Amino acid sequence: MRTGSEPRTARSALRMRFWLSVWGEVWTVFGTVAFAVSGHPGWALLCGLLWLVVTVDLIVVVRRLRQGSHYQPGRDVPPYEPPRDTP
Repeated sequence: MRTGSEPRTARSALRMRFWLSVWGEVWTVFGTVAFAVSGHPGWALLCGLLWLVVTVDLIVVVRRLRQGSHYQPGRDVPPYEPPRDTP
């Protein structure tokens, strides 16, 4: 259902983003260790920086998930118009 107010009422797929971040954590840790052991410090540094970005993203996602359904409605909450401030 499109209401014309999607930028204000849009919902993100935080659960999917969480699992993609976990997948990224696994691969960046593996890449950092593998490149460091094999003697490629430039690639190890690049993977380490990417690991930092993925970790920060994971922290943000977990924080938003813990804020609860008020900030991130679940699948059972239908689309709604945001409440209007009335005096």
